[in-house]
Amino acid sequence: MTTTDSAEKAEALARGAIEARVAACAQISAPVTSVYRWENAIETAQEWQVLFKTTEARYAALEAYLLEAHDYDTPEIIATPVTRGGAGYLAWVAAETS
Repeated sequence: MTTTDSAEKAEALARGAIEARVAACAQISAPVTSVYRWENAIETAQEWQVLFKTTEARYAALEAYLLEAHDYDTPEIIATPVTRGGAGYLAWVAAETS
């Protein structure tokens, strides 16, 4: 998962990941309000979350893509392991990222 400051940037990140086959699917959530500390100040910003569906084997490539394509100095990149899932869906994710 990552966040960015506009719907257009979120879609560009999502499309780029799918085109590069480092993710099988990316879901963009409506704006969220983020409150965080940055450079010794508390900031509040509207951001769009992008959730990428990939395999453990393609995680490093997805992370590398996000680090290169993202315009934040320190982009949020969070991975959550999938402990269970539908076999057909997980097979589709694997096929789309290989």
